[in-house]
Amino acid sequence: MTITLPNPTSRQQSTCCTPTETTIPRPAESRDLARRLKALSDPTRLQLLQLVAAHPGGRACICDLTEPLGVTQPTVSHHMKLLAESGFVTREQQGKWAHYTIRPEALNDIGQRLASLSHPCS
Repeated sequence: MTITLPNPTSRQQSTCCTPTETTIPRPAESRDLARRLKALSDPTRLQLLQLVAAHPGGRACICDLTEPLGVTQPTVSHHMKLLAESGFVTREQQGKWAHYTIRPEALNDIGQRLASLSHPCS
């Protein structure tokens, strides 16, 4: 859907902003972005992402993630499951241990999607 946005500064006779045509994301796309941002909004999940990223190759065993945060293994598993479902990490089972790998393209995608929201006059 293409819409023309009103010029919020027209009353102030500013030349900064002009009406523009833009494509509004579909509701499903907005829900997906909100779900992914919600996964990142938890401080423990952000710390877990940082821990995984700090490991060689951006890959860490779940056994390496519990002690640094002082949380239990089931808690870490829950948070890592949400990060995997949101596409920020991949999970690979090796024996009894799960190994997680950062997906930099997913983080880049979020950055690009957020950057596209910035207003040219801000």
